[in-house]
Amino acid sequence: MSMYIESVPNRTSPPAVLLRESWREDGKIRKRTLANLSCLPPEVIEGLKVLLRGGVAVPSAEEVFTVERSLPHGHVAAVLGSARGCGAALWFGAAPQDLQPLLLAMLVARVIEPASKLATHRQLHDDTASSSLGRVLGVGQCSADDLYRALDWLHEAQPAIERRLARQHLAGSTLVLYDLTSTWLTGRCCELAARGHSRDGKRDDPQIVFGLVCTAQGCPIAVEVFKGNTADPATVAAQVSKLKGRFGIEHLAWVGDRGMLTSARIEQVLKPQGMDWVSSLRAPQIAQLAAEHGPFQPSLFDERNLLELTSGHFPGERLLVCRNPALAEERARKRLELLGATEADLAKIAAATQRARHPLRGQDAIGLRVGAVIGRFNMAKHFELTITEHSLAWQRKTEAIDAEAALDGLYVIRTSLPAGQLDANATVAAYKSLAHVERAFRSMKTVDLNVRPVFLYSESHVRAHVLLCMLAYYVEWHMRQRLKPMLFDDEQLEVASATRSSAVARALRSEHARDKDASKCADDGLPLHSFRTLLKDLGTLAYNITHTNASPNTRIVLTTRPTPIQAKAFGLLALNPACTQ
Repeated sequence: MSMYIESVPNRTSPPAVLLRESWREDGKIRKRTLANLSCLPPEVIEGLKVLLRGGVAVPSAEEVFTVERSLPHGHVAAVLGSARGCGAALWFGAAPQDLQPLLLAMLVARVIEPASKLATHRQLHDDTASSSLGRVLGVGQCSADDLYRALDWLHEAQPAIERRLARQHLAGSTLVLYDLTSTWLTGRCCELAARGHSRDGKRDDPQIVFGLVCTAQGCPIAVEVFKGNTADPATVAAQVSKLKGRFGIEHLAWVGDRGMLTSARIEQVLKPQGMDWVSSLRAPQIAQLAAEHGPFQPSLFDERNLLELTSGHFPGERLLVCRNPALAEERARKRLELLGATEADLAKIAAATQRARHPLRGQDAIGLRVGAVIGRFNMAKHFELTITEHSLAWQRKTEAIDAEAALDGLYVIRTSLPAGQLDANATVAAYKSLAHVERAFRSMKTVDLNVRPVFLYSESHVRAHVLLCMLAYYVEWHMRQRLKPMLFDDEQLEVASATRSSAVARALRSEHARDKDASKCADDGLPLHSFRTLLKDLGTLAYNITHTNASPNTRIVLTTRPTPIQAKAFGLLALNPACTQ
């Protein structure tokens, strides 16, 4: 005989909640109603159900169950699981036992909440933790000095880690992408800090320069830090030696911009090493090529706006002249605006020489005023100036302007690869794929990983810090590939590229991506995220440390139930947020 509570539907009225008893008689189940509980509150009915099942009813959950601490956990589980899936445990496998989980924690922290090493220590420590990362990896009692010891080891391990990545991603590859950027440092104690051409617009601060080697798809493979006053071409030899000497890769085609793979670098570095290249010509070289082959009239280009030719000035190379009408129109418009703006500035100076009161006088004084404005828009080359003691006159160099305008919208890609290995369209696409490296720099420097500012002074620590940021971007890159259905990223980029008439044409997002942009929702109706906001969403899945009054010294860890968006993210990553050990 047993007692139970049953809810019986009651047409349009609320269901009847009945206390019933059941037993078996003559092989049949008999039951009878003992009481009608419909008038009782729901929580009382639930308590009675617990008692009937043999449980213990309590006045409130707080009297028997205590939540000691609740930490953001979902983003930790996602990034940590992805890092392990990328092979992070193998990267750090040779480190001392106590540093292995700490290196992994520093890598994950750089993705979820990039900060200085001291701030990262506070994020990990049990007393000041801002996430579950320190507890999950068991580094909640680490010291700040431990993080610096981990950087020392990482600096020494860089060749082995990059060698592993190169074997994994460059085996059988044809192309590698290489580009350079700079970032500023705080302080002036680092030996790498120097003043140079700043790509961040921080002309007053010392900086470092670092070059990134990526696969053709944009996956980072290796990074190298140079002194802040190192010119772009001077870094090429070190990278070629790294791939050939350290990684044992005998032949590759390097893809770099015209400021990186100059004619001098090609002759002095790439050719002697037996390497191929894909780069582009500078403006004077394009003008030289136009003079050699005659004006590049629109009728010379095929339907793809491509013209392939050779030149005695570039023996053994294929030259692909690309014509972009939209770019030509934009450059012509911009040139006219800058010429007009420069003339407006010059007109103000000319008016100052003719005013009645305190006119501007003297060639030197007028020349100083002109010098301050003539280069403001880089238009000095297009003006012929006449400065006297009492006046200023100018006129446009129409022949020079017309010669420059004739090359508007034209750029020339040079390559040593034969057409059978890389045809014209693929060569243009390969050069344009340098945008992948620019995206990596943008992510590492500003959007996601914040390589700057660099609060480190030892050369080895700075190099290790940049390597850590590269490895963090490696993890993020792989996460983005899996999470594309939840992000605004274009899932059908290859399909969209295949439908373009030519690689010269402007890259367009696929129709599917445009639909995502318009609706702000995925195919299943769930909202779309950026990578950063998705991590914040995942972070709301909490890691709760609890205990019961019956056993106050026994800690019970409970993770909150994932929302539909969180469950989708973990499904795409093939991870379980409750299994992070």
